Amino acid sequence: MYLIKSPLLLKWYYPSLLWNKSRTEKVIYLTFDDGPIPNVTDFVLKTLKVFNAKATFFCIGDNIVKHPEVFERVKNDGHAIGNHTFNHLKGWKTDDETYLQNTLKCQELTQTDLFRPPYGRIKKSQISNLKSQISELKIVMWDVLSGDFDTKLSPEKCYQNVIKHTENGSIIVFHDSLKAFDRLSYTLPKVLAYFTEKGFSFSTL
Repeated sequence: MYLIKSPLLLKWYYPSLLWNKSRTEKVIYLTFDDGPIPNVTDFVLKTLKVFNAKATFFCIGDNIVKHPEVFERVKNDGHAIGNHTFNHLKGWKTDDETYLQNTLKCQELTQTDLFRPPYGRIKKSQISNLKSQISELKIVMWDVLSGDFDTKLSPEKCYQNVIKHTENGSIIVFHDSLKAFDRLSYTLPKVLAYFTEKGFSFSTL
């Protein structure tokens, strides 16, 4: 069970986290979790380039080590990099010290002030620990979850999830992963075309 639109209650409980950007400007913030992955991330980069769109990639440290050339392509194309832990840890089920060290291990590779907790699950104590260790850290959540990771979801429903719930300043979650690719490859070009036609731009966080 997951919600496409982040509920106000969660935003209230975690007020220090970034859920969306300014609602006054026609800018959308595409984010991609769990890469870099050969072919999948490359598809995303090529598609973004067609629409002159920039995005933010929350990378898993282990995947950076396995696929450094793909990681370099993301950076060279002018996209922003975020930390997504080294081993995609679930904060609620991980002790604080293990979580901190795993994130810092990824931080050595990403060198970023952006962090997104895998599954969107993190304890307040973990937030405090991370902010004490990484200066100017911004913990980024989202207000629109595409659902591309859900293998039971049709590609068209994934697309509808995004266009129905996105507004000015929305932070949208996609995944540049093998699991998500069937839905991502259908949805991403259509989303970019739809919102470009409506006068939106796509920027990094």
